[in-house]
Amino acid sequence: MEQSSVRSESQSFAASGGQYKDTSRGGAAGSAPSISESVARGRDAIGSAANEAMNSAGSDLQSLRADLNSLKDTVAKFVSQAGSEAAKSAREVTSNVADQVGGVASDLADRGAGMASVASDQAKSFASELESMARRNPIGAIAGAVVIGVLIGLMGRRS
Repeated sequence: MEQSSVRSESQSFAASGGQYKDTSRGGAAGSAPSISESVARGRDAIGSAANEAMNSAGSDLQSLRADLNSLKDTVAKFVSQAGSEAAKSAREVTSNVADQVGGVASDLADRGAGMASVASDQAKSFASELESMARRNPIGAIAGAVVIGVLIGLMGRRS
């Protein structure tokens, strides 16, 4: 029990801040750092280290957020540009195909018109040739017309 009274005398619990005062050294508190001062310094050091870590983590988090926002903007711009380039390419391809189809259609129309012109010219020359044959030989032209009429009539009966 005597040791416990010595301890209670040597260390007393201070009401302010829950710190222990060491009085076992003859009351010379200024000569060596006390346990309570060491504990307080340790607590302050841990608190400041925790604050620095929190501030560092907060700034790192802000930097990470800024980087992610920048990346999001960059990806959005890239996707937008890629979409517009794809649409532009599709328009160009469509335009080129339409031009080629238009050119082919125009060529076909020109060829068809040329063929119709040639056929018309040949029909006119054939008609003029028949007319000149009928003038030279009218009886042969009448006989030929009768034969053609009979053939057309026979073909009409069969169907």
